[in-house]
Amino acid sequence: MAASASPFPPSAATWLTAPAARDVAAIGLASFGLARRIAGTARLTVVDREPAGVAAAAHRVPGTIAVAAAPDATPFMPCVFDQVIVVDLLHTLPPRLALAEFARVLRPGGSLAVVHTARDDSVPWVRRLAGIVRRVDPEAMAEATISTTEAALHDNPYFPLLQRQDFRRWVPADKPQLLAMVERLGGFADADPEARQAVVAETGALYDSVARVPDPLLLPYTISCWRGQVDHTELTAPLQPEDVGLRITL
Repeated sequence: MAASASPFPPSAATWLTAPAARDVAAIGLASFGLARRIAGTARLTVVDREPAGVAAAAHRVPGTIAVAAAPDATPFMPCVFDQVIVVDLLHTLPPRLALAEFARVLRPGGSLAVVHTARDDSVPWVRRLAGIVRRVDPEAMAEATISTTEAALHDNPYFPLLQRQDFRRWVPADKPQLLAMVERLGGFADADPEARQAVVAETGALYDSVARVPDPLLLPYTISCWRGQVDHTELTAPLQPEDVGLRITL
């Protein structure tokens, strides 16, 4: 559930930037916006399973290379990128396979940037909203657990010295936006009309009781970020890049 997005925290973008990167890969369409922001003059490649999505992304930014492929099985030669950026995707992938693939396509000294966005349900009005909307959509506002991402990155052999830093992000939502968000929920259209009406009414009442009009409500999120350099020594096929080409020792 998202409202009109506020900018990605500038401090987080700065922290994740790899200044010397010449070639940057955005893994998944959700990674493309951040990659655009921190890539600078580097060549940018976007990878996603959805051909139309990557084509549209490349159209928005001339010079971007669009590749339709699985994030954990890309068609690239080894050692072709200086940075791989993965935003809100790692928890959906087979972790060891995906991290091995990211390591394979990174040059020696290349870096991985991982981002996981989680809504802060410690805010009382957010918990109340979740309770309201789950009456028509039990899965509504159910965030992907960050523990899956943490487990994937913990003690992995390809990026052994990852650093982590958390940042805050506030996403504004006025009353029409909040009501529209509720009406877009997956189970809303199929719910009983009286239940839909009750959920919309209670959401509106919640907004009126919490918001300080004309200011919108702010949905709080925690942006957890990891960065670290690749270590190729644990790959099944050690990589030996050379000036004249690349040799893979099996």
